[in-house]
Amino acid sequence: MGRSSMNDVVKEWMTKAEGDYRTACREFEADKPNYDAVCFHAQQCIEKYMKALLIEKGQVPPKVHDLAVLADFLREAVGS
Repeated sequence: MGRSSMNDVVKEWMTKAEGDYRTACREFEADKPNYDAVCFHAQQCIEKYMKALLIEKGQVPPKVHDLAVLADFLREAVGS
């Protein structure tokens, strides 16, 4: 995959993450917020940003939703 294709994939993940963020904020600010939905979309936002960073670092993100697992992959990918 070429560098520009990689950037397009990263941008796609980031766009989706930003959509989840906007949804979480909108629901949080509702008259009667559904906090389960807020938390779900916040988690989805973070997951997508983490996967975008993994892709940016040349890694294939694992098909998991566990943020702790993704954090481990990121630590390895960035070398800390």
